Amino acid sequence: MPLKDLEIRALKPQERIYKRTDERGLYIEVHPTGSKLWRFKYRHLGKDKRIALGGYPEVGLAEARQKRDDARRQLREGVDPGAERKRAKLLAMYNAANPFGDVAKEYIDKMVREGRADTTVTKANWLLEQLAPIATRPLAELKPVDVLAALKRIEAKGKHETARRCRSFAGRVFRYGVATGRCEADPTSLLRGALVTPRTKHHAAILEPKAVGELLRSIDAYSGHLITRLAMQVSPHVMARPGELRHARWPEIDFENAVWKIPAERMKMRRPHAVPLSRQVVAYLTELHELTGPDGFVFPAFHTSRRPLSENTVNQAFRRMGYAVGEVTAHGLRTTASTLLNESGKWNPDAIERSLAHADTDSIRGTYNRGRYWEERVAMHQWWSDYLDQLRAAVPRSKTA
Repeated sequence: MPLKDLEIRALKPQERIYKRTDERGLYIEVHPTGSKLWRFKYRHLGKDKRIALGGYPEVGLAEARQKRDDARRQLREGVDPGAERKRAKLLAMYNAANPFGDVAKEYIDKMVREGRADTTVTKANWLLEQLAPIATRPLAELKPVDVLAALKRIEAKGKHETARRCRSFAGRVFRYGVATGRCEADPTSLLRGALVTPRTKHHAAILEPKAVGELLRSIDAYSGHLITRLAMQVSPHVMARPGELRHARWPEIDFENAVWKIPAERMKMRRPHAVPLSRQVVAYLTELHELTGPDGFVFPAFHTSRRPLSENTVNQAFRRMGYAVGEVTAHGLRTTASTLLNESGKWNPDAIERSLAHADTDSIRGTYNRGRYWEERVAMHQWWSDYLDQLRAAVPRSKTA
């Protein structure tokens, strides 16, 4: 006969374990210690099996029957409830051993093995740091609302672009997790439109020739560290991204042929890039070679030659020179070169784009153009350096003159 709750409460321990049967395979074991444990006995593929359903009174009679019915439903579907329970337990342990942070680090390691640029890997690690609130959470358990909460914390600080980049990075980690069996979906795909869209922010740049000349004279007069001054003097001429210049190494500099060959792994577009070196740049690098050559970084950090100059060093130097954040940045020097070179009307726009290492939207045309314009670019870089010298030398007349 079916058990009653009053009857179960009245069961007393004996010297040996004994059981009382409910119905349809459910029974309760009474142990000498006084504990009462629910069990479900069933038969699957010709074998007698049993599973534990919890202890009484934590699991009451009604709940025990519900668990029995759930197990019987699995049996009707051809599923062994005991084996399914073991699988679920192993899966939970596996998921717990794969928190978001660990999977993200594994994904970043994969980026390194793929030869991604150092700056890209550094940025990925930084984005992971911003996602610290979810780093210890199992990847498979994270829901869209969990990720959104972490992103909203970043957004609340006014860092809208950072929040957007963190969502994109998290999405790549989740998709990697799906591919490697650590989760079943990418919850960030449901967050599109949930964050504030940041306004497009252009790098501050000086575009008036007269102001460019004033900047160049200020750089020449900079009284800070010599390596910083030389970095600022070289930057306007080579048109490289700040990260590409900071990570330049002496073996990449070919003095004989006046060219700087940047390997593909350090370029944003993942393709090698050659920069023609004007006579002025060769002179700056020759001076610098006596300080930091012949091996390692061209622009090493002040405290160690094993690291490049900090990404903020040049911009901080501009601030100390009196230039505000909205006036000039290291990256903005590329905009200065692009604008004034195009306005000169002397050079093919494609040659200018090649010197800026911009991607060509037409992949076939881009592949064809990579080998073109070299001679024009060599002439253009020399003209550009000569023009910068003219701007530097054009000291404005005094108002009393």
